[in-house]
Amino acid sequence: MPQIHLDDETVERLDAMRVDEQEYDDLVNELIDIYEANEMTLHHGGDVE
Repeated sequence: MPQIHLDDETVERLDAMRVDEQEYDDLVNELIDIYEANEMTLHHGGDVE
């Protein structure tokens, strides 16, 4: 798995979002899922009449 380096402020923000000692990997995957769901909503928003 690739390693990434985050600044202290980013780590603090991630820590604030973690639930019950949630793993960072799980949190990042959840954030990516939310981002992708919002992106899909934006792309298909104009299709609804």
